[in-house]
Amino acid sequence: MSFVNFARKEISFKIVFYGPPLCGKTTNLECIHRTIPDDVKGQMTMLSTQQDRTLYFDFLPLRSDVITGFISKFQLYTVPGQPIYNETRRLVLNGVDGLVFVADSQWSEMAANVESFANLEENLNKQNTNLDEIPYILQFNKRDLPNISPSHYLDFLLNQRKTKAQFFEAIATEGVGVFESLNLISRMVIAKFIEENNMPTVDMPSDVSVSTGGE
Repeated sequence: MSFVNFARKEISFKIVFYGPPLCGKTTNLECIHRTIPDDVKGQMTMLSTQQDRTLYFDFLPLRSDVITGFISKFQLYTVPGQPIYNETRRLVLNGVDGLVFVADSQWSEMAANVESFANLEENLNKQNTNLDEIPYILQFNKRDLPNISPSHYLDFLLNQRKTKAQFFEAIATEGVGVFESLNLISRMVIAKFIEENNMPTVDMPSDVSVSTGGE
């Protein structure tokens, strides 16, 4: 849930990268953190376990000056991919404002993608919310690998809700599709907040929201 600090004129939004083990959630955040300039990013916090070598969660504020008089900050998190950490996934999802579901494009991972997406919906339901209430997008990652499924097949598997989500193809190891995904979900989160709170705004550029130091 977004948090408004009136004293500091800041609005904080929480975006979570969700998906199966080793799909590229961590790689997305590492790419973002590596690319943006130091003066607009916070320290990346890495919590790991012996069983799961991906990030437990990350914290990364990015800035956007779209809502008049306020600085918008984004906290970016990943969830652990391994099923034994499902309770942690629920904790990370608490108060989420936007979601990026990262799917692994390899044919061998189709079942894992479907299982993880179903798990996302289940965990949201346990918090009395659902994907109809939260901005989210799909990212089809690892498009550079052999034996990958067509994007339209991933779309068929994961995008059957009444309102279809937008998706991006990505190669997170090379930064392809990473900032496109982040910019869109940032715009969607801000737009929802503005609509719900009737906030005064400046015009939102088409590729807004995240300062990347000219990248």
